[in-house]
Amino acid sequence: MIKKTKFKGLIIIKNKTFKDKRGYFKELFREKEINKKFPFIVMSQSKKNVIRGLHIQTSAKQGKFISVIKGKIFDVALDLRKGSKTFGKYFSIYLSEKNSLSIYIPPGFAHGFCGLEKENYMLYSCTNYRHKNSEIGIRFNDETLKIKWPIKNPILSIKDKNGISFKEFLKKRWKIILFPNLLNQKRWIKIISKFLDKFIIIFLGAFIAYYVFWSHN
Repeated sequence: MIKKTKFKGLIIIKNKTFKDKRGYFKELFREKEINKKFPFIVMSQSKKNVIRGLHIQTSAKQGKFISVIKGKIFDVALDLRKGSKTFGKYFSIYLSEKNSLSIYIPPGFAHGFCGLEKENYMLYSCTNYRHKNSEIGIRFNDETLKIKWPIKNPILSIKDKNGISFKEFLKKRWKIILFPNLLNQKRWIKIISKFLDKFIIIFLGAFIAYYVFWSHN
């Protein structure tokens, strides 16, 4: 069963579960119902009180079909699609092994979640491959977004602790759209270094040629 939301393209899927004394069999995805291709499928394991996100890649944008294999999560999708009626608003939902819900988040959303049980296993089916150089993290506790997370003291990665604010994202949006690869600082430094190296070589070559020419005339 598929349920639409107020966010265009974002849908909730109630998966069919068949139980007996051995356990259960669960259907997660039917291509004919959602009409999406997922060439990149990954899995994550998170402890209780871990928050991951909010993540988005600005190049090779990903749609994500998300299911919880074990445990329970509070899942959040932030609409960052240019021209969207729900731009800057977020959608949240509880997904768990027990409630058998999945969601499809279309490209252009930042995504994050919070693990709520001792062990939480998630399956991400993505419409595009990872593009590391265009990854951005927006702070989970951003003051403008005011996401109502169900926990107070989350476990965070260094990367997520250093995420940018939503206001910073808005200020950088034109750069993010036009030059997504420049968000990777180390890569940008390498580009500048290569440019300077070439410039210095060309400059020195021209200076030597000029000196040799005039010294013989």
